[in-house]
Amino acid sequence: MVDPDTPGEAPAAVPAGAPQPGRSGLDRQRIIEAAVRFIDENGLRMLTMQRLGAYLGVEGMALYRYVPGREALLDGVVESVVDELFGDPHVHLEAHAGWVDYLQRLAHGLRRIALAHPEAFPLVATRPPAAPWVRPPLRSLRWIESLLEVMTEAGFSDENAAAVYRAFSSFLLGYLLLEVSARGVETGPVEEPDVSPIEDLSGYPLLQRLEPHLSVDVAAEDFEEALEALLDRVALLLPRRRRPPRLTADK
Repeated sequence: MVDPDTPGEAPAAVPAGAPQPGRSGLDRQRIIEAAVRFIDENGLRMLTMQRLGAYLGVEGMALYRYVPGREALLDGVVESVVDELFGDPHVHLEAHAGWVDYLQRLAHGLRRIALAHPEAFPLVATRPPAAPWVRPPLRSLRWIESLLEVMTEAGFSDENAAAVYRAFSSFLLGYLLLEVSARGVETGPVEEPDVSPIEDLSGYPLLQRLEPHLSVDVAAEDFEEALEALLDRVALLLPRRRRPPRLTADK
């Protein structure tokens, strides 16, 4: 059985002397897809408009007709990589088998993305989000709306649905960054990114309704709860007779 979290072979580099698409074959989508392949093959820090143009067989300046600059290119790369979730047959926008199955599928889908694009994944983690309360690596407003809808329909309150989203995102971001870092990928930002304007959220009613819960700073509380859950899990590794009482941090 094929491991669902193991990506396929990386796209092959264009061999020397191969026919090049030329300027007439350019459009924004083709440029973004080429940028993703370039990063997969050469690393994020090697990406420049000039090098990407050479990769496509055109002058770097030819790209600016379709992509305003490197910042827009990087935003497009993040959007393209995260949108691979929509083509993953193992991930569903709806909870056909309950919220646990939904979150498991979504987590594995995001891990597949990180493993398929380890050089691009730190970009997913560090680019400015569409809104201040949107957290990486789940950057798609449509997927966040889907997650919040699944949780509220399962009976979670607005506040608890937001807490699930924060905890889910934090777990994935920390674990997946560690996993790609172990593969030798540099996980720090290449440069200080520009702050992106907030996208139009009119099509995402739950995101708008839960904004107060999503934007509140509860990092300390979330950290404490996650730490206690980890310690409880570690304690289960001991024989029952030697397990300590539930640990609580000093206040």
